[in-house]
Amino acid sequence: MIESDITVGTALRITCAKDELVQGLSLVGRAVSSRTAIQILSGILLEAGGDELRLAATDMELSLRAAVPARVEGDGAVVLPGRTLVDIARLLPGDDVMIEHRASESVVHVVSGSASYTLHTYNAEDFPRLPDLDEAQTFTVDREALLETIARVARAASRDEARPVLTGVLVQFVGDKLVMAATDSYRLAVKETTLSSPAPELEAIVPSRALQELARVAGDGDEIAVGVQENQVLFSAGGVWLTSRRIDGQFPNYRQLLPETFEHELTISRAELLDVVRRAAVMIQRATPLQLRFADGEVTVIARTHEVGESQESMPVAYSGEPLEIGFNAEFLREGLESVEGDDVRLKLISPLRPAILTDEGEDFTYLVMPIRLPG
Repeated sequence: MIESDITVGTALRITCAKDELVQGLSLVGRAVSSRTAIQILSGILLEAGGDELRLAATDMELSLRAAVPARVEGDGAVVLPGRTLVDIARLLPGDDVMIEHRASESVVHVVSGSASYTLHTYNAEDFPRLPDLDEAQTFTVDREALLETIARVARAASRDEARPVLTGVLVQFVGDKLVMAATDSYRLAVKETTLSSPAPELEAIVPSRALQELARVAGDGDEIAVGVQENQVLFSAGGVWLTSRRIDGQFPNYRQLLPETFEHELTISRAELLDVVRRAAVMIQRATPLQLRFADGEVTVIARTHEVGESQESMPVAYSGEPLEIGFNAEFLREGLESVEGDDVRLKLISPLRPAILTDEGEDFTYLVMPIRLPG
């Protein structure tokens, strides 16, 4: 059982700076659940002690915690309606905020400048127990390296909850290497990053949403702390703690999915091809594939739909041999090109029905995209 004891006080008064409160509430508010069936998950836990106000929210899959410097009289904890509290805090007129919990009345008074609010509370004892941060074994990772790897891989994960393991990102720390892989079975993104110093070995399937939230809340600083506790993975950056459940299951052996040989390997201006794909994608409707026609010295990008019409645009490429026509999901191709770094993209092709590979110059990032059979 995950442990984090909460003491419910009878008298509590907190005073803090409005801007710092808004920042903290906005961060943890991202973990507030939108599922109204479990009311306590729609709340934000306020827990006071010492000289700080600790804030926490969770939807049972992801939790976020932050602390705000405060003058505290008494101690204890209370849960308030999360969305409402965030909206109120942003609109308060004063520079400071006073929060007073009257446990006997089951209300909290929020006062700032000329504004005063009375909010009904939820029972803090009903708030889910979160991982004990004091017991977490963590190690530090270069912030920029971790976030860059997340940015280039995480969006290839599936959004279909029917296959939970594919909604996660495989995260591996091996020596001085960080490897992340994500796939939705139609595309695959793999990034290998060299770390400035070796890290303890770790392998976990982490929900893609958790990693993307980490990228949003990581703030400043040079390092991010990473750790695992029971079935949870933990991250800490800039005073914010993010914890997420690990996904159970066997991640696909992605290395077996990567072809070893190709018929064509082309180096193309990434920005130019990306612009052409973006312009053509405007014409795409429903599941219509975007067609790439390769012929001597050029590639023509074609978007053709019965409902809208047709577009064609050509650009030079160093292609030779028999003409090749291949179709792709326009969004998947665009996101692959956006994930590649550098001026050029290396495009590797086999045939119209075999997967294509996008890589960058260093080839530490690989993006596989499955083709779509073209009509006719």
